[in-house]
Amino acid sequence: MNKLLIIDGLNLVRRIHAALPDENDIANVQQRSLAALQKMLKQHQPTHIIVVWDGNETSWRKVLYEDYKKGRKPMPTALSEGLSQIKATLADNDIHSFDAQSEADDVIATIATKVISNNGEVVIVSTDKGFSQLPIKNLTLWDHFNQQTFDIQQYEKKLGVEQYQLLDFIALAGDSGNKIPGIAGIGPKSAADLLNKFRTLANLYRSLDNLGAKQAQKLAEGKDMARISYKLAQLQTDIPLNVNLKQFRVKSPE
Repeated sequence: MNKLLIIDGLNLVRRIHAALPDENDIANVQQRSLAALQKMLKQHQPTHIIVVWDGNETSWRKVLYEDYKKGRKPMPTALSEGLSQIKATLADNDIHSFDAQSEADDVIATIATKVISNNGEVVIVSTDKGFSQLPIKNLTLWDHFNQQTFDIQQYEKKLGVEQYQLLDFIALAGDSGNKIPGIAGIGPKSAADLLNKFRTLANLYRSLDNLGAKQAQKLAEGKDMARISYKLAQLQTDIPLNVNLKQFRVKSPE
């Protein structure tokens, strides 16, 4: 069975870079990134490995909602200029990269979904909780920095909703980290309470007459923003990609 190790490239190297005392020491980032990936290869024993990098084109999410990820710190100049060196170092060690046009997340979700649909196994290496919306069968979310698997059950307990409700939850409560707005006046606790009672966003909007006047008004007035927030949070799993898994096969040690 194919087992794909797929790495959220910038999620990894930006954290490695941020931990160094000298932000211009890209050679150190190269070596630490390579060491991290070699450690992952030993831990997970994949048949294939790919590092996916964010591209420079404007994300469709930014087009849909201008404030999406507003206020995020830009990549440090030294790291931005050193990315090609980092990718070259990885390639020299048979760890190949794929450059997304804009956000890596949709590319990762698309590749992972395709491999799993073909009865493969996938390990996504990222600290981005957005990947928790993907079906968990044959999928592991690995946090390299804490050396642990993402615990979806613990995350459900923290938010107070089930996995299938995560996008509905963000549609209502928003996601401050990505500047996804949600509905004004509906916080995480209210969103969880509503979803526990009505189960889905669709059921909730069919049941506004059963709510108090103030809350019903907030939901009615925020319906368009809830729809936008849902779309912003939802990973795309059908991005057209001209890739073949064979390109990313792990070379057997000679």
